[in-house]
Amino acid sequence: MTLNVAIAGLGAIGLRLARMLDDGLVEGVTLSAVSANDLERAGQRVAGLKCKPKVVILRELPGHADVIVECAPARVFAEVAGPTVAQGRIFMPLSVGALLDHLDLVEEARQTGARIIVPTGALIGLDTVRAMAVGEIHEVRLETRKPPAGLEGAPYLVENAIDISNLTEAKRVFTGNARAAAKAFPANVNVAAALALAGIGPDLTKVEVWADPAVNRNHQTVTIRSDSGEARMTIANIPSAENPRTGRIVAQSVIAALRRLTSPLVAGS
Repeated sequence: MTLNVAIAGLGAIGLRLARMLDDGLVEGVTLSAVSANDLERAGQRVAGLKCKPKVVILRELPGHADVIVECAPARVFAEVAGPTVAQGRIFMPLSVGALLDHLDLVEEARQTGARIIVPTGALIGLDTVRAMAVGEIHEVRLETRKPPAGLEGAPYLVENAIDISNLTEAKRVFTGNARAAAKAFPANVNVAAALALAGIGPDLTKVEVWADPAVNRNHQTVTIRSDSGEARMTIANIPSAENPRTGRIVAQSVIAALRRLTSPLVAGS
């Protein structure tokens, strides 16, 4: 199988992903197009690639690719998702929290032949959660623990005047469900939305967010109880050098997801 891939957004994740695809990390996949808010700057950012992708506006991406990977700010999610699903393409969103507000896309995809594939991102154990969800899941909890710099500017902190700039010990800044967490921290806890979609949904998935000056990595701990067993899984992600709100592993998870589409052998559910 050969696939053309387009990337929406050339920030810390999108640009790294573009370079990885240009280096041939996924056999049979070609980076065919990119888009960003500033098209001129986008062209400059991909000018050094060996295979120059086309630079187009967001809604034109589906006309140039089989797979569209969304790495853009959540506010333009619908601009990317709508045309992609309408044209029957494969859509890989990283703004997974925004997907919770557009779940009508799932039914539309059923009609158009599109597929919506959510990469694992910065989380761990989604294959375990999906397997447990075949039976009955009793409880799913996510604890997100980040250095304060990785949470600064989050809407929930600003709206509630929560100051995390001079912490000397860990502070829990949010507790609620995954749907509320995705709105409160749109750039920080897309993992909560991904976990919810794999398991028991955004309203039943419980989330805590901690600002912790004692850590220098983004820690995600998933606890799950089900009729097939119990699990507690923790991952400590190295933050991206360009954007501490996200982890280096996120772009790699997209590469892994693309390899599942083209590889003759796939391990894991």
